[in-house]
Amino acid sequence: MSRILPRFIALICLFAGAAHGQFLILKDGSRIPSSEFTIQDGKIIRTILLGDDKTATTQLPIQNVGSLDWPEVAEIGEARALMSQGKAEEALASLAKAKTFFGAFETLPGSPYTEVFFTYVELLSQAGKFEETVKLIPQLKILRLSESQKMQLRIIQLDIDRQTSSEFTSILAEADSILSETDDSSVGAAIWAMIADIHARQKEWEKALMAYLRIPVFYGTQLQRVPDAELKAGQMLAKMKRYEDAQAVFKRLNESYPGSAVADLASKELAKINGMKNEPETEAGKEGDAKEGESAKPAEAAPAQAK
Repeated sequence: MSRILPRFIALICLFAGAAHGQFLILKDGSRIPSSEFTIQDGKIIRTILLGDDKTATTQLPIQNVGSLDWPEVAEIGEARALMSQGKAEEALASLAKAKTFFGAFETLPGSPYTEVFFTYVELLSQAGKFEETVKLIPQLKILRLSESQKMQLRIIQLDIDRQTSSEFTSILAEADSILSETDDSSVGAAIWAMIADIHARQKEWEKALMAYLRIPVFYGTQLQRVPDAELKAGQMLAKMKRYEDAQAVFKRLNESYPGSAVADLASKELAKINGMKNEPETEAGKEGDAKEGESAKPAEAAPAQAK
């Protein structure tokens, strides 16, 4: 009995792995596992094991493929994990490869191309790649999107408006409307990042600080947004002349996200204020901040809190 049980468990694991595998399904019903083919210059190159560790390669005509069985795209999870580590460039590179790979099967049943492409544009927006995001929006709009993706597209479009318009009142009104329609944490984190940026653009440092801090405090599950929010919170503290507090934030970012772009930026910010002490806020300082913000159109009150 003791010998049978381990074998039984091993068989279950093997079956589970096969059941959740990734396959091309040919029109004749044959299933080609992902381990047996690659995409090269838009062509499907299949590798066949001949025995004695020998292999042969052949081109599989794409017209022979009927559908895909691809329950999960590893690159999407990998990209989001890299974003949570402050490594946006690596995340986008991983998704770009997946986009090219699945582009060969874009119109086939079961293809995850839409999900991959949408996630790529979403992370471009999060990474601040404004021009690249704008260029891909028209392609995104013609895809068949889920209701969740339509909401995310609405947020991406609002983020574009935030960067190209000074109509802060209307942008904040739309942000408020979105927050009232959903309690999705990914939506809430995205909206509060925009609200924080609007306050920062108007030199309302304290309001911006509190908005950025909402992301790690209330939307901490959205790990891909936390590093950037914490970095910007530190920058707001420095703007408020709370230098010691800002230094603590930048040092922690260096420790938490080593080797990332966020850590590099935190190091640069730290170098500017290292050793400086907190300064008390004065009435003169408040007046100076107010004068600096006169050229910007005042924003409406911050939108209602996310549910």
